Amino acid sequence: MIVGLMDFVTVIGFDDIIYNFQNQGLVAVFSWVLMTFFYVIPYNLIVAHMGSQFDQRGGGITSWMRETNGDKVGYFAAWFYWITGLPYVVDVANSVVISLGWIITGNGDIQSHLGNAWFGLLTAFIFVGFIWLQHFFKNKSLEIMSTIGGGAMFLMTVLFVIMTFAGLAHGNPIATHPFHFTNFLPHKIDMHFLAAFGLFVFAMNGSELAAPYTKDMKHPSRDFPKALKMIAIMTMFLTLFGTFSLGVYFNAHHLPNDLKMNGSYYAFQAIGQQFGMGNWLMYIFAFVQGVYMLAQLAVILDASTRIFLGDVAKRYMPKQLTKITEDGLPINGYWLTTILCGLIMALAGMLPKINDIFNWLLNLNGIVSPASTLFLFWAYIMVRKHNDKFKGGEYVYMKHRWAGLTVGWWMFGITALLALLGFFPVDAVFGTTKWTMEIIMNLGVTAAMVVLGFLMPWIARRQREATNGLAFGKSTWYFFTAITMIGLIAVVSDGLQRSILPASMGIGRWIVIVIVDLIIAAIIWGVTREGRTQATN
Repeated sequence: MIVGLMDFVTVIGFDDIIYNFQNQGLVAVFSWVLMTFFYVIPYNLIVAHMGSQFDQRGGGITSWMRETNGDKVGYFAAWFYWITGLPYVVDVANSVVISLGWIITGNGDIQSHLGNAWFGLLTAFIFVGFIWLQHFFKNKSLEIMSTIGGGAMFLMTVLFVIMTFAGLAHGNPIATHPFHFTNFLPHKIDMHFLAAFGLFVFAMNGSELAAPYTKDMKHPSRDFPKALKMIAIMTMFLTLFGTFSLGVYFNAHHLPNDLKMNGSYYAFQAIGQQFGMGNWLMYIFAFVQGVYMLAQLAVILDASTRIFLGDVAKRYMPKQLTKITEDGLPINGYWLTTILCGLIMALAGMLPKINDIFNWLLNLNGIVSPASTLFLFWAYIMVRKHNDKFKGGEYVYMKHRWAGLTVGWWMFGITALLALLGFFPVDAVFGTTKWTMEIIMNLGVTAAMVVLGFLMPWIARRQREATNGLAFGKSTWYFFTAITMIGLIAVVSDGLQRSILPASMGIGRWIVIVIVDLIIAAIIWGVTREGRTQATN
């Protein structure tokens, strides 16, 4: 039960229903049914099979890929699975800021209260705070937070569905007109419709994040599959009935532009007012959402760190990233996480509005999240291909080898296709500046993740081949430091000018900008000083 609820907070929430409802309206019910039977059920049962097969391994997908494909492929699985989770970590931190905004102001007009830069700074504060405090969270703390967060979110969704049907029974009006069977079926299958399916995969995947905790279970081979089946049932209820209920309170033909960011709050605000509760239900949901998102942040950071560093072949990683403190804290891995998430947040700040930032990060997850899931299906294919080597655990999905291979290849192929379709922006009109900017950012961020993944083994090899154990010399360190300074100073200066400091400050505005830039330069110089000093020695 605890592992199931810990996993549930990483798999799906009320927001996931909102996201796809805005993309497809009532047709999302059809898509959820389709995805439930052709994706969610086999996905969770494949994870159950793999968890049962490797029930004593603590690295999750990393361990599965190493066992089936060798250390090198295991490294790439660990790297890409870890780094593709970073946009979602930033997105979760964004959601915490938004929930706080609703609690404090009682509305979703966060743009008028915060500029893009302040929104980014608050997100960074929450994100960095959790990264550097997560080592204080022991397993029990994660269990308590996840159980409360996951259980409360599921109960809130059940409450929403029950109150929806109670309202219909009392003759309350339906916002969507017409509201009949044909509205739940797709009328046109175009690029926008297909590109949105990446978010369905993103909404439903993540159950493999519980795999590192199997070794802590009393009977992992038997009980882990039970947890996955529980998640599949909860997911089916949440998506199907939740989407139907949204069609009752929102006109599916004319949805608010900020529905993805604020739709959950609008929904509980509407149903609370309908039942004479004012905004109390919305405030309760905002609090639950905050706890739920913080639980997600804690579990994702903890589980992804375990997957990345818990069972990866160290010869493919620079020695600095494998450094562990006395408390077991991968300190340099946390620095890398902080820097990369900071760059993603800075890049998102180029978009005009907070709503655009939220939507882009969300849609980016619809690309990289399915792409990282390909490792899971490839590992399953290899297990079924070599049945003589991998006899299977207590639970086996698809007794017949050919059936298991067929399902494995289906899941691999459809996931790859949906990840590619996800590159096309769904929240911007084709040909506009925003559409062009978003597709360039999608391609650029994804390409950077791949390049960084290949750079790590190259740096590790240079370290092994160098007589002093250093990958780069003094001049290279100075070059890297200068480039980093120029890039960050340019981004921060632009953000300060546009979002924080008013033009009326005159020369004082530029003095503040210069001071902040000097502080950033000093921090970067200090952080890279150790590497330069080693290179000199």
